[in-house]
Amino acid sequence: MSDEAHTLIEAARTDGLTLRLLGGLGVREHCHSVQLCARDYSDLDMVAPSAEARRLPQLFARFGYRENTDVAVSTGAGQLQFVRPCRHGTERAGAAHADDHIDVFLDTFRMDHDIALKRRLELEPVSLSLADLLLTKLQIFRLNDKDIRDIVTLLEGAEVRDGDEPGTIDARYIAGLCADDWGLFYDVVKNLQRVDERVGRLGLADSELARARRGLLRLIAAIDTAPRSLRFRLRARIGTRARWHSELDDQE
Repeated sequence: MSDEAHTLIEAARTDGLTLRLLGGLGVREHCHSVQLCARDYSDLDMVAPSAEARRLPQLFARFGYRENTDVAVSTGAGQLQFVRPCRHGTERAGAAHADDHIDVFLDTFRMDHDIALKRRLELEPVSLSLADLLLTKLQIFRLNDKDIRDIVTLLEGAEVRDGDEPGTIDARYIAGLCADDWGLFYDVVKNLQRVDERVGRLGLADSELARARRGLLRLIAAIDTAPRSLRFRLRARIGTRARWHSELDDQE
């Protein structure tokens, strides 16, 4: 599936289009510890600019995919889905499934919270930037074990600092988004605390554990010290008395 993602991204680049990988396979692009990343993946999640949406069906058709137009209708053209008959043989590891499918978010990642990505798709050549990959995991309301492993994978393998240099996690960017959106802030901080409680039980070597914890502390410090917007402060007064996240089905 990773090879498939690379093939599609390169084909898009040749056609003058932009596709970037996210989700678990996006995280795997930056994996340094195989024990954290070794798991089954059910589909491909990608992001593209909405301005290029009309050209995407033709691109995917060359690789045997057809568009499931119901997804575009149900998401108000915010997301596309492409499917094809399964090509995974039963002799390969992992269970075969009925269809290969690719979810393509347009401009914005929409799950429990919305994350605008339109201007951030050129920061890495294959995946979203590490900060955006991390944020798509930290924004999850109901965090599960695979999400925790993905978060630790990124924190263990990359330096957390200010700036969008390739291969690093931009703490200032994440902190700035959290400082303007109380709901996002609430879930991100809560999930960082959960990761802090679990990271010591993932079987990491001492040096790997130290790097992950160092990244956690730097990110928490950046979020704690970022100046809050008026919008944040007004919403904080309401707190959890009103729903602060979207109600969506699991998309992985």
